Amino acid sequence: MERISRILPSDRLAYDAAKRQWDSIAKPLGSFGTLERMICKIAAVQGTPEVHIDRRTAVIFCGDHGITAEGVTQCGSEVTAVCAKEIAEGRSNVNALAAAYHVQVAAVDTGIRDAVQSTALLRRHIADGTRNFTQEPAMTEAQTVQAIRTGIDLAGDYKAQGTDILIAGEMGIGNTTAAAALAAVLLDLPPEAVTGRGSGLSSEGLLRKIETVRRGIALHRPEKHNPLHLLQTLGGLEIAGMTGLYLGAAYYQLPVILDGVISAAAAAAAYQMNPRCGDYMLASHCSEEPAAKGLLRMMQLEPVIDAGLRLGEGTGAMLLLPLLDGALALYRNAHRFAETGIERYTEQI
Repeated sequence: MERISRILPSDRLAYDAAKRQWDSIAKPLGSFGTLERMICKIAAVQGTPEVHIDRRTAVIFCGDHGITAEGVTQCGSEVTAVCAKEIAEGRSNVNALAAAYHVQVAAVDTGIRDAVQSTALLRRHIADGTRNFTQEPAMTEAQTVQAIRTGIDLAGDYKAQGTDILIAGEMGIGNTTAAAALAAVLLDLPPEAVTGRGSGLSSEGLLRKIETVRRGIALHRPEKHNPLHLLQTLGGLEIAGMTGLYLGAAYYQLPVILDGVISAAAAAAAYQMNPRCGDYMLASHCSEEPAAKGLLRMMQLEPVIDAGLRLGEGTGAMLLLPLLDGALALYRNAHRFAETGIERYTEQI
């Protein structure tokens, strides 16, 4: 965990150099919007305006939640194991997008309840799911630390293998409830303001989910300024793993793309541990879940896509890649003021 305190800020000189390159293109200044700033941000992470994101890895953390016993999900925990196997073996939703956008996908078992028969699944198993946080902490402190360390280590492993950019994703039945509980504390909001229907709860189910979040917070009284305790009491093994991946991406100097609200809750916990990791994060989209916008705002992240997405598995994060590819095509290849004789635009006040 010492690595968390040793995260460095990204390279502002490289950011400024990338901005100068954007400003040299024969177009109105800043006219490619958030995508321009994202390319500059990647340049700052990589320490050069020669941005490259060709080698891409999506890390999908999988884990179960004891909170499903409270009737807060439409399906049972057995679905996590089924979906984890599908992701690991290349047949799930995220894999279809990964094939289109040239992404390596790794499914990681940090806490699946049921055994998964697959040699393709990365085994980082810590426990058979979390406990019911309305009765006791979701995890022990040691389990939480182990999950975070797993994510940090994986970021280092993929950096050593030559990955240019990471995607964080998850699979875990019940994890929108855990994410809502984390968001309520991190954003200082009541449970009803941050709790959504997840994979499709009825109105009655939503009320039950809100009350479950309220009971968990009342029992443990976690504080946003103690994110380790917050993750331990209300989080999940796959959520803590993602938290570690964000911290590891920052420590090992890799850009990392956030997915939806669960991914954002994990990122916000990482941000509370060391705000410098925000330099390394890119927001793909704003999830339809009610906590998403506030979590991204807390980290000062600008999502590019607003399409009512809530599929998970890293699918929304994947959709940022072709937009970044398009931005890079313009950044590298478009005509320049110096070449065209067009008068350069200037900043107007």
